[in-house]
Amino acid sequence: MAKLIINHESWVWEVVSNNEPTVLMAVVTTSVLILAALWYKLTLSSSSPPLPPGPRELPIVGYLPFLGRDLHKQFTTMAHTYGPIFKFHMGSRRCIVINNLEIATEVLRDQDKNFTLRIPTLAASIITYGGKDISFSSNSNWHDQRKLLVSEVLCNKNLEARSPFRRYQVRKAIKNVYSKIGTAVNFSEICFSTEVNVICSMLWENSSDNVILKDRNLGAELYTMASEIIQLLLRPNVSDFFPCLAWLDLQGVQRDMKKHFEKLDQLYTNIFEDRIKSNSKKIDDGFAFEGKKDFLQILLELKDQKKLSLEQMKALFTIKMNIWSMQRDPCYWDNPLEFNPDRFLAHDETHKYGYDGNNIKFVPFGSGRRVCPGVSLGDKMQMHILASFLHSFEWSLPKGETVDLSDKFGITLKKIKPLILIPSQRLLNTGLYM
Repeated sequence: MAKLIINHESWVWEVVSNNEPTVLMAVVTTSVLILAALWYKLTLSSSSPPLPPGPRELPIVGYLPFLGRDLHKQFTTMAHTYGPIFKFHMGSRRCIVINNLEIATEVLRDQDKNFTLRIPTLAASIITYGGKDISFSSNSNWHDQRKLLVSEVLCNKNLEARSPFRRYQVRKAIKNVYSKIGTAVNFSEICFSTEVNVICSMLWENSSDNVILKDRNLGAELYTMASEIIQLLLRPNVSDFFPCLAWLDLQGVQRDMKKHFEKLDQLYTNIFEDRIKSNSKKIDDGFAFEGKKDFLQILLELKDQKKLSLEQMKALFTIKMNIWSMQRDPCYWDNPLEFNPDRFLAHDETHKYGYDGNNIKFVPFGSGRRVCPGVSLGDKMQMHILASFLHSFEWSLPKGETVDLSDKFGITLKKIKPLILIPSQRLLNTGLYM
């Protein structure tokens, strides 16, 4: 499967499907003359270094009109024509696609210092406090944030200390599924909701007395908000492809994202301010913070040490999805489409497929400097949640149904049809479900 350097979908089909002909017309009429002349001049006169091959394109819009929904499949097909590395333009943006593990190794590991820069889209810049979160920062702030996050927040010691938070939320999820025994449930949604609740518990478990959190289902609220934010991040934005039109916000993407940002920022501000007041009261009363520290408490202590600003802390809290793809190149995998988990077992050191990014053939959490800092947390959560559900219940498909593994392109590949299963009791002692 192609390893993408960029993360956009086509905008033409999106514009048409949303009945936005005025947007398309505005783009063409406001840019065709000036940009066509500029593009033509630069194409002829520039003495740029050799570039990878690529498809023939149209002036102004580049290859945008020819991009489909399933970019990961389309790019794999294009690689058969243009080779393991090729280029194309999305508007004024030049994009490079890599389909070769040797080249990917050079980019992600050997030359990762030169490729750490990530330019956020306009929507991503808004929701990440101007690109200040760990995903898009590319200066000394990024290095400091990552170091703090890995060594002081997501280290094994802190993750183990918060294991009771994870166990409690997983037990709640098991109790919830037990109440639905014999009925069809969306297994994908149950797992995701459990993960959201676990993360919320680890972030601000000790804020349970906060009046802001007490009367609201924060996990469900964040799940809904995250879904809407992701849809905006995925939505092709004319302003990203033609920066000169950004001030017009023709599709209203920036406007909608600012609304979500304001809601999220207000939520974070209220939670942070409440904890700061609570900590100050404990100090005034002569008490130190007792009990297991959640992430919020750790971040506030780092703030007191002048290692993080409040704005940087909020950026660290921004909800994100990790990007991953399973390469399916038969040059590197025998029968890549066959379900064969044994292929990942370590037969020897040269064929060890860990998820830490050291083996470029298997990088679900990325590789190099940009490898996901939450690898340990993700591993513990996925194993705990899945093992608990498999241990507690027998799972079966509804009568006449089969598992559909068709996927759709997005920030991560997702199943087009969610996994619907029917749980049944597996444990004899019903008290274990309570």
